[in-house]
Amino acid sequence: MKIFKRKKYNFKKRRAIECKFVEKSKTSPGYLKYEVTICERNGRIHKEPAYGVDMQSAIARLVNQERTVKIEKRVYQNPFIIALVWIGIMSWPVIVTGSEAGPSFILLSFGGIFLVLFLVALWYKYINKK
Repeated sequence: MKIFKRKKYNFKKRRAIECKFVEKSKTSPGYLKYEVTICERNGRIHKEPAYGVDMQSAIARLVNQERTVKIEKRVYQNPFIIALVWIGIMSWPVIVTGSEAGPSFILLSFGGIFLVLFLVALWYKYINKK
């Protein structure tokens, strides 16, 4: 009787152990759907879908999605971070120009907020494209 041994993987890091093409994306032309098999640190193996122009971009987008989820969890657990970022964005014109900022202080402060919101919107559009 043969005993099949499970493949040994390095459990110090998460690893993508297999990635295969599934189909072309039906909603976004030019994107492809891949199925990525991931081995977790505890040895659990699971599959996740990933979308991209090619396999490398699909895996990069999957990694960016996971990083975004980690950052979101930290921000939800500690809302003080948002307050610090808000204060920093609103006060950067005074720090850069000194006390003689004048009325342009308000314009630059709100311009900084709108810039950050615009960049966050672009990031989520890139991450959630399927």
